[in-house]
Amino acid sequence: MRDVQSERDKRNIAIDRVGISSLSWPIQVLDRSNGTQDTVANVSLSVLLPRDYRGTHMSRFIEILGEQEDQVTFHNMENLLKMLQTRLDADEAHADFEFPYFITKKAPVSGALGRMRYDVRFFAELKGSKFDLITELTAPVQTLCPCSKEISDKGAHNQRAHAKISVRMKSFMWIEELAEIADSCASAPVYSILKREDEKAVTEKAYANPRFVEDLVRELAIAMEKDHRITWYSISVTSHESIHNHDAFASVERSKN
Repeated sequence: MRDVQSERDKRNIAIDRVGISSLSWPIQVLDRSNGTQDTVANVSLSVLLPRDYRGTHMSRFIEILGEQEDQVTFHNMENLLKMLQTRLDADEAHADFEFPYFITKKAPVSGALGRMRYDVRFFAELKGSKFDLITELTAPVQTLCPCSKEISDKGAHNQRAHAKISVRMKSFMWIEELAEIADSCASAPVYSILKREDEKAVTEKAYANPRFVEDLVRELAIAMEKDHRITWYSISVTSHESIHNHDAFASVERSKN
């Protein structure tokens, strides 16, 4: 049977990335409390296509993914990319996994347990033999406006915010650790279950720790700088302002090499 994809192309244009995207796929990721956690990822896989190849073999992406036994971790991502390089005769390979991850959090006073959703992304590249992996966590947190607190006789406006933390690591780091860093730097954490005594505690904690988005992004940067496992980080904080008709944001990116 004629292999059209393998035919030579004479237009002399290499394609930076060609592959599959928007693939829903069951995966298993490492969970600090339970060993592993099952979730469903939105997956993109791609390779660099040489200028003299007409096309790639799309079905091979699915075949290779299916051979990974569903587990996607810091430790086996490079092997996945090596298989893509070999089976698709490519110098570069890329993988992008985006998925919801759930962490059980305990309410601060009652101890009520509830699951919090965090959005996680693994983006990996293998260029020749050079491997690169970025781990990204988006965490819901709370910010309370320092200016509002300062000028108001009673109360201050507060709101949910999202802290997006992307890191390159030289050694393993739990997803839960990134979530804990986000909580510790915010005005207060966000919980899925709060009793009245918990709401009081969380409200008072936020009031005692006012944060602009600028404050939060700087506190997160300090935490990244202190962690020897992190070699590069990018942080973006978006505050969904409760009394303004806009969001507020701040971002920073640094390499520690």
